[in-house]
Amino acid sequence: MAVSLAGLFQGNLYATGKQKDKSILKVDDFKHFVDYFNRMEDENLSFAIPNAEAWDWMKANIPLFECPQDNFEEIYYYRWWTYRKHIKETPEGWGITEFLVDRPYADKYNLIACAIGHHIMEGRWLHNPEYIQQYAHVWYRGNEGKPMNKLHKFSSWTPYAMLQAYYVNSDKDYLVDMLPDLTADYKRWEEERRNENGLFWQNDVKDGMEEQISGGRHERNERPTINSYMFGNAEALAEIAELDGDQATSKLYAAKADTLKELIDANLWDPEDQFFETVKEKGGFAKVREQIGFIPWYFNIPTAEQSVAWKQINDNNGFSAPFGLTTAERRHPDFRSHGCCKCEWDGAIWPFATAQTLTGLANLLNDYKQDVVTDSTYFRQMELYVESQYYRGRPYVGEYLDEVTGYWLKGDQERSRYYNHSTFNDLMITGLVGLRPRADEVLEVNPLVPAGKWDWFCLDKVLYHGKMVTIVWDKTGEKYGKGKGLYLLVDGKEVARRADLGKLTGKL
Repeated sequence: MAVSLAGLFQGNLYATGKQKDKSILKVDDFKHFVDYFNRMEDENLSFAIPNAEAWDWMKANIPLFECPQDNFEEIYYYRWWTYRKHIKETPEGWGITEFLVDRPYADKYNLIACAIGHHIMEGRWLHNPEYIQQYAHVWYRGNEGKPMNKLHKFSSWTPYAMLQAYYVNSDKDYLVDMLPDLTADYKRWEEERRNENGLFWQNDVKDGMEEQISGGRHERNERPTINSYMFGNAEALAEIAELDGDQATSKLYAAKADTLKELIDANLWDPEDQFFETVKEKGGFAKVREQIGFIPWYFNIPTAEQSVAWKQINDNNGFSAPFGLTTAERRHPDFRSHGCCKCEWDGAIWPFATAQTLTGLANLLNDYKQDVVTDSTYFRQMELYVESQYYRGRPYVGEYLDEVTGYWLKGDQERSRYYNHSTFNDLMITGLVGLRPRADEVLEVNPLVPAGKWDWFCLDKVLYHGKMVTIVWDKTGEKYGKGKGLYLLVDGKEVARRADLGKLTGKL
């Protein structure tokens, strides 16, 4: 069964006060955000952690963030405040919902499998790991010890996300215990969705991306989505098996990943369009660049030469729009052609896709040698992502929005409010501030804040590998009074420093 409502578990160093005197930021300086969020709504639905307990829960669970751009700060705390709304108690443990209102196509406890990967990637930064760990248990063991009935209603990258959570919490025992469930599930995907050529097929709607230009609700197309997910899952299973000392399983899944990577490169890369594209069930490329073509970078699948695809991110005829990145290239004749407000993925902006693309872009900037985009591109897209998360002047996150006006296309429909279908704070932590999670005891940070943009920022109280990490940028040394530059603290002790913004590593 789940732990106490506020999640004040004993392992939380911050909650027990052991790190209080070593912090840079003062937690009560940020309470005003939550007071405002609580005042701005009529709380007609509440679950495990109601608004009245939101601040206590956030104090116990979230990293603190401060920067000179107010809207970044506001949306950072807003997204933790909204994430908390979706945590539910179930008879099997904690669950995390996508919609607050009940949906007829959901599984038990109103859980939907589409955004499990996003929920885990975002939730891995909570000080209490039980939220995402019990959540995975519910999905894989919550049906009388078996997987939930609708686990395969949507394709997902859950094993990959669980490994990424391990890079934060270092809970090897939990991950290894889940290995039989995860390998059995991978085999089921192979039985259900793998073609004779080795690639996986999926209907666009079961990717959570209905009405795409390239797809159809009943078309069995080979898509960059599910194939990238299955590559990431295979690589993750190989690493988890290695942690377990199971060399045979590790080699098996490493081979599966290698084969799938070759197939994606050989079959889903359109050399004419210089983009990863959907291959139709009847053969041939769909001949439309869609935002799902950036997903391979989420898992570091592409070659350096394929970085040319990212030219489209700054092209107004490609994916660049006033309020963010469109889900299809704007030059295509079928762009925004499927009507309005019934969940079309034919061009409008979806935070689900924005989060995937920006994760991939951060990987590109960290892991590839290329000259197509810079940290200024990343920062501007994060800025647009922040600016898009307002409605009537107040913080808001919904399902999808008009790329030109910024209007949330579900309007005032209750189902759309607080839609938990994307990451944001994971992007702030791993992209903008640049903490790059890894399995070893090296603390790696590479901020994607362009030189001259912010004179200071601080990410504090990050529970990472069982230690409390602080990342500070102070151009003049006057803001925090601990000297100039970018520096890293572990349990209050400085472990690395450099004079300017850039990659920095230290030992945990």
